Amino acid sequence: LTGLFLAMHYTSDTMTAFSSVTHICRDVNYGWIIRYMHANGASMFFICLFMHIGRGLYYGSYTFLETWNIGVILLLATMATAFMGYVLP
Repeated sequence: LTGLFLAMHYTSDTMTAFSSVTHICRDVNYGWIIRYMHANGASMFFICLFMHIGRGLYYGSYTFLETWNIGVILLLATMATAFMGYVLP
């Protein structure tokens, strides 16, 4: 949800990308808190994701190959989506 609010004000053009981030932090009402909530929420999401994988390793859920492989595919898709949205713009 915070990503949608940030996307309303962000421009990915190389000439205006940094100025749009400062516009979000300075000119948008509570833009700074939306930006930090987005960053902290994404970090918490990945921490929970890795804890879920660790729990699966601890309890031996990797023996259910079909379920485990679907989980690995979902993990890779999630990481690819995060890469596309964070690094590439």
